[in-house]
Parts: sequence; structure tokens; C-alpha cells
Amino acid sequence: MITALYPGSFDPVTNGHVDIAARASKLFDRVVVGVYRESGKRLLFDIEERINLFAESTKDLRNVEVVPYSGLTVSFARQIGAQVVVRGLRMSSDFEYEFEMTLMNKKIAPDIELVCLMASLEYQFLSSTLLKEVCQLDGDISSLVPVHVARALRAKLGSK
Repeated sequence: MITALYPGSFDPVTNGHVDIAARASKLFDRVVVGVYRESGKRLLFDIEERINLFAESTKDLRNVEVVPYSGLTVSFARQIGAQVVVRGLRMSSDFEYEFEMTLMNKKIAPDIELVCLMASLEYQFLSSTLLKEVCQLDGDISSLVPVHVARALRAKLGSK
């Protein structure tokens, strides 16, 4: 049985994140979405909200579970028995960041592989940061996030 870890802050989960989780669920026996507790970024949603938003978004994917974690991603991967870390790549800047991170992780945990899935074309531009800005300025985000996430975003940001 191959377990994959899909880590991130997911503040909030987007349709791009859900797409990567769904595609990973077809490749691996078990996919654990690891929602990182701490982040260098200022987070809009607390850890429980981020977990609940992602869990609701993937409730129909039987082999996907959503859990919190902290510390090194590769340490958490070992803790849950993951052999693979899954990441989504949108553009060349993502590749550079992920490549650097992979080299460090390989040094720390050479037994854990990285699998990068290219973002679907319709989500190449999508980031949680940009999404929050568009929502805050009352832009239409309905095609970018699940309905329940759009509601939660509007409630947090006080937008229409």
C-alpha cells in the first residue's frame, strides 16, 4: 500500500488544490492531506477551519483524509508511513521552489520520493493569496473554490 502526503497551508483550499488531491487519489492507495499548523504567512483561517474546508471539499474521495501537522514535512511523512510527497506545480517559479525543497528533503529523508503533478490549465494562475485579494475586492470567485469555501471566504472578508 502506497501512502502519499499532500502538504500545504491551504488558506483556503482552492479548486486547484482539490484537483491535485483528486488526481493523487487515483495514483496512490492512501492520500493524507497535511494541513500545516504554522506558516510564515499571515493566515486568514485557523487550523480547524482549514481542515474542515478541505475535508468537506474531498468528502467523496474515499482514500483521502485531511489532518493537521507541524514540524518538518518529511518527519510527518515518516510518522504517517508516507513513501511519497505530492506537490502541485503551476509555473516555473513553483518548479524552482519545489526543486530546492526537494534537494533539502532528499538530504534529510532520502527514502521519501517527491511526485509533482502539473496544475490543470484552468488553475495555472490560481493561488490562495490572489484568491483572497479578489474576494476582498468583491470579485467573482465562484469558479475558483468549492461553494462552501466561497461562503466562508466572504464571511471572513466581509465581501458580498
